Amino acid sequence: MVGASAAGLATAEALRRKGYTGPLTILGAEPHLPYDRPPLSKQVLSGTWEPTRARLRSAEALAALDATFVLGDPAVHLDVSERAVHTASGRVFKADDIVLATGLRPRTLSGRPTLRTLDDALALRSQLLSCSQAVVVGDGVLGAEIAATARQLGVPVTLAGPQQAPMALQLGPFVAGLLADLHTSNGVELRLGAAVTGVEDGVRLETGEVLPADLVVVAFGSVPATEWLRDSGLQLDNGVVCDSRCRAADGIYAVGDVARWHHETLGTSLRLENRTNATEQGIAVAGNILGADEPYTPVPYFWTDQFDAKIHVHGFVGPDVSVAEGSVAERRFVAHYHRDGELVGVLGWNMPKQARQHRQSITPSCRATVAASTPGGA
Repeated sequence: MVGASAAGLATAEALRRKGYTGPLTILGAEPHLPYDRPPLSKQVLSGTWEPTRARLRSAEALAALDATFVLGDPAVHLDVSERAVHTASGRVFKADDIVLATGLRPRTLSGRPTLRTLDDALALRSQLLSCSQAVVVGDGVLGAEIAATARQLGVPVTLAGPQQAPMALQLGPFVAGLLADLHTSNGVELRLGAAVTGVEDGVRLETGEVLPADLVVVAFGSVPATEWLRDSGLQLDNGVVCDSRCRAADGIYAVGDVARWHHETLGTSLRLENRTNATEQGIAVAGNILGADEPYTPVPYFWTDQFDAKIHVHGFVGPDVSVAEGSVAERRFVAHYHRDGELVGVLGWNMPKQARQHRQSITPSCRATVAASTPGGA
């Protein structure tokens, strides 16, 4: 497994559960044992969790996995024909099967702080606690979560980005408008609908407005971490391109945020950036390594926690939205998304259990119009 985060660990654990008894090696670019990323922008950044609480497994559980962890030594080259991974330190690891789980790297802007790793979260928390005005550049899931956490720390914060409301792409205009109201009611200043053109001496918008800030946090997306694979011969196109079994080549698989695979039910190539997919895809790939030969066809799912809102999304956002249960006024409801008369998505706002129940009604064979990379969240 090349990648020691959720997807790589899930694959390794599933291999053991399914009866694999041979050697397992898990390579990680970071020096840390596997940890969870969704808490970074919330519990770790806010300080309500100690960093160790974000660990995915205890030392005892990792020992029971009987795997070799090689940490702090990133992969730099993959020899597909030899099924060999070369690391920065010069080591070479050969295997019968290799699973690529290198995840994402954040887009950067003029060296400003980003949030992807545990070390990023700890550094950013320190910077937030000492700043007088923060601006978060990026109005997607991560940017909105960082802004919410910063505000809960008492930091004056402005959220800037090109969308008309936070997470409009992931939620649609109606629910994103409710999220905008939630942020403003909690003191977040919104400067949305205009692109950021520079971050020198403040954050400059395309409108000409300059937002003052002594801390600028960049959260406007990530890209698959595939640079080390450019000379491998694998097909790379917004991720590692795989078949419906998440196989990129004989004995080479990809899982998690870096994998772009053919979803047989939707009839399209798909890449999902969310925590749930990392685990489910790892389990599916473990089965296929051991001979299951089954397509991976999940219903996409992600969640985000911001202020007092817990938002869960199953499926896809469609152009037609209606409230199926609960009350928008009370901020506790389930919304349905339709496309061409078919139910293609379900959203729960502070109703996670009910949203899961409604998920069963999503049209199984819906061919929703989805981007090659569907944005995800926690």
